[in-house]
Amino acid sequence: MPRTRSLAFSELKIGILAVVAIVIAAVTIFLLSGQGGFFWQQYHLKARFPDAVGLKPGAPVRVAGMEVGSVEDLEFAGAQIEAIMTLNNSMMPRVTTESRAVIGSLSLLGQAVIDITASTRGRPLRDWEYLPGGPPAVAFTDVAASANRGLAEATALFRDIRSGRGTIGKLFTDEQLYRELEAFIAAAEAVTRNVNRGRGTLGRLIQDPAAYRALEASLKHLETVTARLNAGEGSLGRLLRDDTFARTLSATTSNFEAISGRLTKGEGTLGKLMTDEALHKRFESVAARLDALVTDINQGGGTMGRLMRDKQLYENMNAAASELRSLVSDIRKDPRKYLNVKVSLF
Repeated sequence: MPRTRSLAFSELKIGILAVVAIVIAAVTIFLLSGQGGFFWQQYHLKARFPDAVGLKPGAPVRVAGMEVGSVEDLEFAGAQIEAIMTLNNSMMPRVTTESRAVIGSLSLLGQAVIDITASTRGRPLRDWEYLPGGPPAVAFTDVAASANRGLAEATALFRDIRSGRGTIGKLFTDEQLYRELEAFIAAAEAVTRNVNRGRGTLGRLIQDPAAYRALEASLKHLETVTARLNAGEGSLGRLLRDDTFARTLSATTSNFEAISGRLTKGEGTLGKLMTDEALHKRFESVAARLDALVTDINQGGGTMGRLMRDKQLYENMNAAASELRSLVSDIRKDPRKYLNVKVSLF
């Protein structure tokens, strides 16, 4: 009997060791299979997406690229897909209301995963709260469709080029355009050679030190003038820097504006001339009369006209003036000859 009890206890120890080994193996496998931790170290979050894009339960959940949990379940929420995720409690301070969840992929054709952006702003999300979803992930079918459209457009482009459409197509098919382009390139090479040899203004500027020094001197002179202007020297400098001069110029401008306003209102002689229709008609009438008078004089009318146009009258008047000058001269020479005054008394 004692031997039988000893065998039972030995078997019990073997059973206990086997159970402990199985538990240790299970824990090791669990720890190696993911980063979510034990159930008491996890919390749940939910997120909604317009398309699952191949997402399945058990898919990894990553925060900032690090795997921290897995997808527990997927179910429909109206027209959207609701994903229930389990995350490690240590991620709670990094997953906040400012974080976003998107469906990503381990590779172009790989397993779908949920990527969550880490954030230190906002309020940390608690257990079973909703995580805002980001923009939908690009599916491989969308990429293939986009690539197909790109290939179709490239094929059409090459077809247009081969048929001679567009500038590139004409360049490939039009012999005249090719010759013109070749001539343009030759002309550009000739210009470059002339510039390198110092010909022309640009060539002299590049090759001739004297031209460079002259340009440098001009730039220095321009800098000097600019410095003087900034210092307020000269009339233009005073205009830029002197407030008194600027106020004087502003006052002069104001006076001109006042004068223009008075002229527009018809004040003063010039203003009335500009705005008074009756005064304008008078001036127009006087101008017409003066024009008629000048025309009449040019045609020889009147004394002034005959004097200007009649040569005989001009010569007679000229002769009379000459005789009058001669008479005055004789009187000055011998006044007694012409002034004989007799005085008699009874």
